[in-house]
Amino acid sequence: MTARLRVVLDQVVSRTSPDLTEASTNLVGALIDSAPSGCDVAGILPASRPVDAQPSSTFEALANVWTAAVPRRELAAAWRMGAALGSAGGMIHSPTLMAPLVRHDRAHDHDQTVVTLWSLEAWTSPENLDRADAAWQRAMLKRAVRFADAVVVPTHAMAAELDEIASFGGRIRVIAGAPPKDFRIPVDAPGRVRALALPDQYVVVLGRASAHNELAPALRAAAGTDLHVVIADADEGDTALLADQAVSAGLLAERVHPTPTLATPDRAALLGSAGAVIAMTGGTMFPWRTLEALAIGAPVVAVRTAQNEELLADGAHLVGVGDSDGIAEAIRRVMVEDSFSSRLRVLAAARARAFSWRDAAERVWQLHAEL
Repeated sequence: MTARLRVVLDQVVSRTSPDLTEASTNLVGALIDSAPSGCDVAGILPASRPVDAQPSSTFEALANVWTAAVPRRELAAAWRMGAALGSAGGMIHSPTLMAPLVRHDRAHDHDQTVVTLWSLEAWTSPENLDRADAAWQRAMLKRAVRFADAVVVPTHAMAAELDEIASFGGRIRVIAGAPPKDFRIPVDAPGRVRALALPDQYVVVLGRASAHNELAPALRAAAGTDLHVVIADADEGDTALLADQAVSAGLLAERVHPTPTLATPDRAALLGSAGAVIAMTGGTMFPWRTLEALAIGAPVVAVRTAQNEELLADGAHLVGVGDSDGIAEAIRRVMVEDSFSSRLRVLAAARARAFSWRDAAERVWQLHAEL
């Protein structure tokens, strides 16, 4: 008898978050490739787009696809209210909180439901999210407390924080994400960077303009250099706010370049061509872009948080939170000391090998086997 793992793939068709779309796509591909003998993978989709409109590499090997009668927004609302709409049953794994979290019998019917949390911002920094999205996440976590057989988070630091937010009684599991499969600097990287109208020498700063003072130390550090600063994944409408933050940090606004979330090869070109990547994000969300910087061997300077220490280990140069002088010194050394820059590049690439979707998929299979 075949054991079937049913994966919720709403992000693959609805694409409300580029990072979650890539994570879902990479995970389901790896689950298919690593399926144990006697096991296969099926999909659960909202009624958004026909499955044959998706990339064949993602869906061809799915054993079955269950499609809801309603689009994603209506399906999310129904699942929030506890209406499964025929989707429940069997082994269900969701790369997000989007899942039919309803009462089921794991012991006798072998039904099980596992969901994933990549960010705790809905609890720690709800002001950074759309109000409706934050409310939906909080409601789904309450359902997960009642009905999920396990909740996956990407780091032990996040697991410890989640354990303080909700009582899961040992049901939290840690399975890290990874950069996109085959993430590498494209051969036409210089042309892609020129197309973004960026200068020859720049550093990439990872962080959010909306988060209170998150970017300020990096901006102050860059103010003492001639380098331009690229703010990756800047939200639409952040330009004026970033200009104000730059001026407050003593940095000319024209040296700050907000860049929206880019397609995968453009991101690789952006990160790979940077003099350094400065990761200012803390520990409430998984640092997708930081791991991508590791994967292409960029020199990474990151704030010292429990999550960054766990994920980056010796693959990055860590500085204290708010330490502008430490960031400035690290940037100077990366730009003028070839030995320091080369060492960081080698260590970053070595650390990146600790993360792969194949490993994540194997651990997902192991988790469901244990359940």
